[in-house]
Amino acid sequence: MQASLPHAILLHGPVGTGKSAFAETLAKSLLCENRHPGGHACHACLSCGWFDQYAHLDYRRILPAALEAEKGAADEGAEAADGEDEKTAGRSAREPSRRIGIDQIRQLADVINLSTHRGGLRVICLWPAEALTTESANALLKMLEEPPPGTVFILVTNNINALLPTILSRCRKLAMPMPDFAAALAWLKAEGVADAETWLAEQGGAPVAALEEAQNGNREEMDVFLAALASPGVDMALKTAEKLQRSSARNIIAWLQRWLYDLLSLSMSGRQRYFPRYRKTLETQAASVSTDELLRLIKKTAERNRIAEHPLVLRLLIEDILLDYSRLFTR
Repeated sequence: MQASLPHAILLHGPVGTGKSAFAETLAKSLLCENRHPGGHACHACLSCGWFDQYAHLDYRRILPAALEAEKGAADEGAEAADGEDEKTAGRSAREPSRRIGIDQIRQLADVINLSTHRGGLRVICLWPAEALTTESANALLKMLEEPPPGTVFILVTNNINALLPTILSRCRKLAMPMPDFAAALAWLKAEGVADAETWLAEQGGAPVAALEEAQNGNREEMDVFLAALASPGVDMALKTAEKLQRSSARNIIAWLQRWLYDLLSLSMSGRQRYFPRYRKTLETQAASVSTDELLRLIKKTAERNRIAEHPLVLRLLIEDILLDYSRLFTR
């Protein structure tokens, strides 16, 4: 098995399809010392036990500090925060970085030049690969160009087009597409998710994202924002911005993009994807909106998404977003 392994594997596909979980399952099986005939980890050997405790010395997981924090790995998140480039360094004192910085890759270089602790493979998982800075991507590329023996890199990306072509050329690519809606729905129901169809629709058919949101059990902030889109106006915009000023810019923009997609899809084809609970409202709005103005706002929202991680006053951003949306219906 080891002889046939590529030195670098790239898992790519939409958000919420379970790519990172698959990457860690694959890593565990590669490190397992008593693999089953089908290749699955035994879950009983010393290696599997260490892996489950994130204590395996031949395994490294490279994530942005913000993702480590979300996973509850506070200590590792603090170390990863040191890996920011100069553009994000000023922000690190206030919140964990969402980039994978050059120092994280340099520290990895020190590890892969040593012998493995168990005499087998060394596995390095890195995601999301699009979070690499220019400097860290180039540093990783050098490792992929001259891979150390017995080392397997598993990269995960939600946006394969954001990666350097030179990195892509050195990886064995494995697509992980969005599953069939019916299959994803059946899986969610088997996981015990109530109102599974709505959760799945709101996440664009991504089952893992839907499960995570359902387990969080909180639609309150999203419903406040969607209510403002359903009843656009100046007063509603100001009140909503006040309520959501401690929310996330990334979430706000994602909800808006999905709402705008539904609006455009209904106006063009009569179909909807994300918010079935609001179908009647969206149909009414779609009948009165200008397609040109809607496309303009979709483009502007995509531009806003690129600055979602930058320091900003969220209340003012939400006000601006909702006032822009209101103008679609005040021609």
